[in-house]
This record gives sequence, C-alpha cells and structure tokens, in this order.
Amino acid sequence: MQIKEILGLTAAQQPITVKGWVRTKRNSAAVAFIAINDGSTINNIQAVVNEGSIPEETLKLVTTGACIAVHGLLIPSQGQGQSVEVQVNSIEIYGAADPEKYPLQPKKHSLEFLREIGHLRPRTNTFSAILRIRHVLAFAINTYFNDHGFFYLHTPIITGSDAEGAGEMFRVTTLPAINPPLTEDGKVDYKEDFFGKETNLTVSGQLEGELGALALSKIYTFGPTFRAENSNTTRHLAEFWMVEPEMAFFELTDNMNL
Repeated sequence: MQIKEILGLTAAQQPITVKGWVRTKRNSAAVAFIAINDGSTINNIQAVVNEGSIPEETLKLVTTGACIAVHGLLIPSQGQGQSVEVQVNSIEIYGAADPEKYPLQPKKHSLEFLREIGHLRPRTNTFSAILRIRHVLAFAINTYFNDHGFFYLHTPIITGSDAEGAGEMFRVTTLPAINPPLTEDGKVDYKEDFFGKETNLTVSGQLEGELGALALSKIYTFGPTFRAENSNTTRHLAEFWMVEPEMAFFELTDNMNL
C-alpha cells in the first residue's frame, strides 16, 4: 500500500508496511522519528522507533536518501502535521545512502546545485511538485481536446523541414565532427549522412499537423520542440512542449470559442 493511501486510513492499531526513501531522521532521548516518502504524494509519513526496538547497526543505516521498508502498527499520531504514524517493529534496508556522499541533505539547495545532480533532483519537493503539475496539465490538455473531438497527432522530432522559417535549429547528424565529408565547393556533404540530407530537431509540428487536419478535420499536436537561438534569458528555452491545434473548416469565431 502506498503512502498516499495510508495517510487516508483511520488508525486502528492495524499492521502496516511502508516502503520508500528516507527524507529525514531525528533522534531524541529515547525515540527516533523517520520521515518516509514513496513518491505517491508529496507528503511524508512519520515512522516512530522506540529505543531498543531496532538493532543499532540497522538504525545507523537509516539516513537521508536510504531506501527502506518499515513494518509496524498504524496508530494515531501524537504530534502535529499528520493524523497517523507508524510504530515501527522492524526495518529492512533495501539501499543505504552514505551521508558523507549523498548530496540531498535536509536543507535548502539552490537550483544551480540541483542542475548538477539531475539524477536525484526529482526527489526534492521542488522538482517533485513540477513533475506533478506537468502531469496534471498534460492530462488536462489531452482530455480537453479529446472531449472536443480532436485527434492527437504525433509529429516527427527529427525533421528536414523548418516550419517556422526563422531562428536557429539544432542539427542532427551522424557525420564526424572532425573532418566531415565535403562537397567540391567546401561545404559539408550531407549526402553521406544517415538520412542523406540535412536534418534537425523540430521547431514545430505545424506542417505535419496541417496535413493531418486535411484528413482528420480536427487534430492537435502536443510534444517537445527545440530552438537554438543563443539567447540566455528567462524568456528563451532551448526545449519546451507546445500545443498546436489545426482545424479544417474553422472560422475566426470557431477559433475563439475553442
């Protein structure tokens, strides 16, 4: 059972097993408090370990980032912030995390620092919230267009066309970066490339979308697009997701109503 479901239960001294990753561990005189998260919700569940109930060697391995399973009883919480907690009887260590090396410690980390540990940053509250918001938005977008009779069209990521006709595109090539084959006039010979022509990452699915609309009447594209403008500002992105509806027989009023 996931933590999201467990937090919705009514505590009745029932046996429970919680599996997840340790967010924090606090030690007091005779009790240790472990905050565990499994990703099903942004909220943690608290596990309470009484002194002597767990071998000290095992408890030392319960550090921030460790993957564990706790077995015990679900009881009403004695503290604030949660209605239930787990009174721990035993702990399994699935994967330890060396506190001297694990970079995500219970403190505030800058976005610049998190950029350097992309494999771990989804575990932070910031990026966990971003991923949840993106999920909800993507689901809502697909639901909206489906409810309005649109077909979801998957357009190519690698393309030989420039739908926008402006700006720079990211080039896709299998030719060697050093000493690529050249034409007689000294230009790169893309006939020797994988596709036999110059190809790039898409800047828009518009062209393929328009063709789809001429067959399916109402379509939309929703996928990643790439722009290679060298503009390092908060208003420019190298990669982003874009929604592009294309409709046959729509008038201006229809567009506004959509």
